[in-house]
Amino acid sequence: MGGVQPSDARPTVMSVRLRVLILALAVLGPLAGCAQNAVTSTSSPAASTRRTDVRVAAGTAAGGRTSRRTPPRRSASGLPVSRASAHVVQRQPSPGSCHARGHGPYSLPDPHCTPGAVNPDVTQATIGHTICMPGWTKTVRPPESVTAREKRGSMAAYGLTGSPRDYEYDHLVSLELGGAVNDARNLWPEPGGSPNPKDAVEDRLHRMVCDGQMRLARAQHIIATEWATWARQNGIAPAP
Repeated sequence: MGGVQPSDARPTVMSVRLRVLILALAVLGPLAGCAQNAVTSTSSPAASTRRTDVRVAAGTAAGGRTSRRTPPRRSASGLPVSRASAHVVQRQPSPGSCHARGHGPYSLPDPHCTPGAVNPDVTQATIGHTICMPGWTKTVRPPESVTAREKRGSMAAYGLTGSPRDYEYDHLVSLELGGAVNDARNLWPEPGGSPNPKDAVEDRLHRMVCDGQMRLARAQHIIATEWATWARQNGIAPAP
């Protein structure tokens, strides 16, 4: 008889099933790998972005290099505050970069170079034991060994070539009104000697502050920005 016996058929069926299983694994295996790669590639950029964001935020918070520069501290008068040492020669603006306004004893400094600056130790609350105490300004005034060198640098900044004796190295906001002791923003070569019209204004404002007739911040603002006008309006000095 030429037919296949049942015992001989079983191995053949199992072989077929094994081949199908192997084929299926061969087909499904790469697909599973692609699916896994797809999931990884989809989630990976988000995770990477989150890690990058954290690093940037941490760097900004820790180092502060990407933040804006802190603005200079201002006083109640709106002028910058300075603790520049009275015993250190301070750097001056570059030669020829400053230009005075007006002429003679009523000249005003360049507001970009010499806007005025104040001493943080002198406030409305401390005037009783600072500017209103006789002799206090002598304790903070910078020595001539420092100011003489600064004066020459300041004259160069204002394009002045005459003798230093023709100018007073003047505190725009005077020491008796709480001006910064030795800051280039508060010192400039004022034409003429002393006393001059501005000195009279400084004395009047000082008396008014110490007598309680004017707030310190108002006096500092006047002397830094409009002393000549205020002098004429208050009969201290004639019109220039």
